[in-house]
Amino acid sequence: MLPLPPPPPAGMGFMMPMFRDWVPRRIQPWIYVVCVFCIQFSGGMYLGALEDIQGSTNFMIEDLLMLLYANLAGMAIYFPMLFRMKFRFTNQQLLIGSAIIIAVCNLITMHSTCMPLLLVVCFIEGMAKIQGTFEHMSNIQLWITPRRDFAVFFPVLHIVLLTAIEGSAFLAAWFGYHFSWQMMHVFTVGTMCLVVAVQLFLCRPFCPMPQRLSLKGIDYGSGLLISLLMLIISYIMVYGDYKMWFDNRNLRILVGVSIFLSGVILHRLLRVQNPYVDLRIFRLRNVIPILAVVTVAEFLLGCEHTMEEILCSEVFKLEEHTKEELFLWTLPGVYVGVAIDLLWLKVLKWKVWKLLAIGFGFILVYAMLMYFTLDMQVNIEQFRLPIMCRGVAYSILAATLMWSLDESIPDLEQFFMGLFIFNIFHMYLAGAAGYGIYTTMFSQFLNDDIVRYGQQLTLTRIDPTHFDFPYFMENFVQSMINTAVKQVYGIVIWISGTMTVLFFVLDIPAVRTNFRKVPIWPVYGIEYLARKVNRS
Repeated sequence: MLPLPPPPPAGMGFMMPMFRDWVPRRIQPWIYVVCVFCIQFSGGMYLGALEDIQGSTNFMIEDLLMLLYANLAGMAIYFPMLFRMKFRFTNQQLLIGSAIIIAVCNLITMHSTCMPLLLVVCFIEGMAKIQGTFEHMSNIQLWITPRRDFAVFFPVLHIVLLTAIEGSAFLAAWFGYHFSWQMMHVFTVGTMCLVVAVQLFLCRPFCPMPQRLSLKGIDYGSGLLISLLMLIISYIMVYGDYKMWFDNRNLRILVGVSIFLSGVILHRLLRVQNPYVDLRIFRLRNVIPILAVVTVAEFLLGCEHTMEEILCSEVFKLEEHTKEELFLWTLPGVYVGVAIDLLWLKVLKWKVWKLLAIGFGFILVYAMLMYFTLDMQVNIEQFRLPIMCRGVAYSILAATLMWSLDESIPDLEQFFMGLFIFNIFHMYLAGAAGYGIYTTMFSQFLNDDIVRYGQQLTLTRIDPTHFDFPYFMENFVQSMINTAVKQVYGIVIWISGTMTVLFFVLDIPAVRTNFRKVPIWPVYGIEYLARKVNRS
């Protein structure tokens, strides 16, 4: 593995050699901060303008979610390539290429309703988005933390990522409310022109490696197969409840195809000399526990995409602009969570067990507040506090788990492979699976509640002559939706409470270090008989 270039000598300060000499050094990193926000505000299809897109196209919410997960799949699959691309091309080539690809993809998504084409476009846009983000952030990393301390870098990185996620959703809703949903794509094209202009007029070609790293020998075949598998799994999860899961023949076929593809990919990764992902990563310390924890955390936070959407659209009948304005209260929580991360990991340098417990504790508080706040007459301002708690939980868990992964994988090139696996679970599979599971649970609870409570509607209990049936049914269905949402949040409360207690217990030294090793049954039987003989 080629080492990273050393930091500048003491006394020279932070330098960005890709900028032209006349650009003031003090504003150079801030220019890249603006550009990385431009890149991060981009996307394939913006769910913040959900109603406007549905109103002008034939897309269902499942279609738009499928495009979202295609975008996330493109971001996740590209992580193993970031290391090589940075040492193969100049900053101008990478950033101008990323900006042009994002702009072209947004122009296509504005005018096309062909689902297969949009899937490919959103997938490619995700790859360009992560390339542009990495190139910008890697060049200002030493400005953020001169010692390359990831206990500082990852929390700061999540300020950018989570601010852009919430900000782009609100901006898309704002454009949809005042203009049309296509204006968000026009805005993105404009910001990409700004990124290109910065590279053309303020920067010059620069590559940190004098001897360029070759792209030969990369296992592109495995990467393509993994991408296909990710898209198939997301299709199964997103459309599962809509298509009645295994009652649908196409989904049964896709499940078989995904199992076959998984076998082919595993066989290929074990046989290829330079695999796309080195499976030895799973043998490293704490990697599997980290993946397990991030899967549970992302699954619990997945109720944001389903339950809150159901509440806002079906119960409270909120417009997209009002809904996204409410969701902006996530950002204060994000910044509080980042501050907790920095204090815990950088200043106090405590172990992460209790920090993870605090993260899951905020999920528990979020679910409990939602559970006890839900009511037909509730004021939507009362949801600000639980939404803030959700932001705290997400920023704590995401930054902490990413830092833990870095501590577990010391090799830089393997770390990017680890990030690929981490983000498959973090921002892709667990979220898609959570959507499918939550929608199924909600549907089952809703149907069961309607049947049970509907049995009380008999002629002995109502007077047909003084009974407003349409008004009653509207309120009855909304009440049943409210009850079903509470039942789902009840499950989230139990799981998040269990995880919180588990990590608090693991923080106790006696529990964390002195696990009792229980032998297998034959050994236990032999020892038991030996003790009996000695006593006799």
